[in-house]
Amino acid sequence: MTAPIDWPTRDPVAHRVAATPQRTALIDVATETNWTFREYDRRIDRVAAALESAGLAGERLGVLMDTRPAFATLFFAAMRTGTTVVALNVRETTGELAAKVARTDLTAIVCERETETAALAVASEANSVDVYSVDEPQRDGTRALEKADTSATSIEPVDLERDDTQLVMFTSGTSGEPKAVRLTVGNLVASATASAFRLGVDPDDRWLCCLPMYHMGGLAPVVRSALYGTPVVIQRAFDPAATARVLEDYDISGVSLVPTMCKRLLDASWEPTDALRFVLLGGAPASSELLERCRERNVPVCPTYGMTETASQIATALPEEAATHEGTVGQPLMFTDVTVVDETGAAVEGGKQGELVVSGPTVTPGYLDDAHTDAAFGDRGLHTGDVGYRDADGRLWILNRRSDRIVTGGENVDPGEVVATLRDHPRVEDAAVVGLTDDEWGERVAALVVPDTDSSAADSPIEPRALLAHCDDHLAGFKQPKTIGIVDALPRTASGTVDREAVREQLLEDGIDMR
Repeated sequence: MTAPIDWPTRDPVAHRVAATPQRTALIDVATETNWTFREYDRRIDRVAAALESAGLAGERLGVLMDTRPAFATLFFAAMRTGTTVVALNVRETTGELAAKVARTDLTAIVCERETETAALAVASEANSVDVYSVDEPQRDGTRALEKADTSATSIEPVDLERDDTQLVMFTSGTSGEPKAVRLTVGNLVASATASAFRLGVDPDDRWLCCLPMYHMGGLAPVVRSALYGTPVVIQRAFDPAATARVLEDYDISGVSLVPTMCKRLLDASWEPTDALRFVLLGGAPASSELLERCRERNVPVCPTYGMTETASQIATALPEEAATHEGTVGQPLMFTDVTVVDETGAAVEGGKQGELVVSGPTVTPGYLDDAHTDAAFGDRGLHTGDVGYRDADGRLWILNRRSDRIVTGGENVDPGEVVATLRDHPRVEDAAVVGLTDDEWGERVAALVVPDTDSSAADSPIEPRALLAHCDDHLAGFKQPKTIGIVDALPRTASGTVDREAVREQLLEDGIDMR
């Protein structure tokens, strides 16, 4: 008797093409083209054959690409060949990317035309890292990923195990060093399943993907739509007016947004259609004002709490729950257990504040760095670093981040990383970095800087623009300070630590807006 095989045994598109090959799988807004699952499967086969031909199958592959169908195709081709994808943020600097490439021991980087220069620069700093492009290569040193002789090749999908690491994504940590999160096949499938139980699935659903695919919020709809057998609609870049038209013209039923995007849509006079079932709102806290505007405009907004470490959603509130219990992110999804604990690690009663600890099949088995894993996991699961509470019915409220992490436009910024960059400037003695409330981005990065009075140029005042020019070489744009203040000394508490609230107050009063 053959032992039962744990599902899924192949990549989701390979399963789906056997079940519903004629259904629409993907719609590309930029080219106005539709792929059926049969066509999607053939394209994935071609890329899978290219990976095998290049000797990349089964290796660890960096992907430096923005949102586009080629990213989705490459992701499933990697899954089909047992290749791990390491998602790289196209907005980061060469130095930031090079550090991540060195830590993840990549065999190659796959780029696109717009990121080819950056990929080559990163590869030049790493040993034995090749560069491939999904587009026609523009520079020496880059190889074309697909070749003509692979066009008719059919690849037998590898057998998948739930514990196979399929994806590595980076997230900011309290230490200032980004953490490399391992996500397994089981994590991705469990997340898609739990999301379907909460949001529902209709055969006519269309999920719009306009978030970066190198973030979980952008890649999750791609994986979920393949599993559900419904189309994913890909818009390569968010734009309020253009996205509003896509939502209407393509009868979109679901979309994932960060609060800044939702606000911009509302500012552009967007009116939702009857087809829209949910707006999954995550990546940063949604203000009461934004949620009220959504209700007034009949936007079916679903406030969501999630992490890269949990392959997206942990808890999600449906629109009616968000309206009657203001501020909640809803109850945890099916199979996800959330415990609120005190400083000793003991569970606290409902209504009491504490750190949220998460366990279940969506939770990462750990980070690439064992030390990070050991620090984050306890007997009850993953310690999120987020403080909140739950009510008698299990609804969660998130109060603040224990780490002082800044979330700006859906991107995580660790203040320690920005402080370290500012301190590297020859005219800076010290600095403190905090997040300030911002109507457009949720939060903006703000820095209070102490000049070095012992430097040879101490007689001339330090210019905030010079600090930004210094940051340009070391930090992605979203990490750079948008407000800067110059002071003689940082405000401190009685114990000598930086008084972060006093820093905020001083920046709000005397800071210079650099936007």
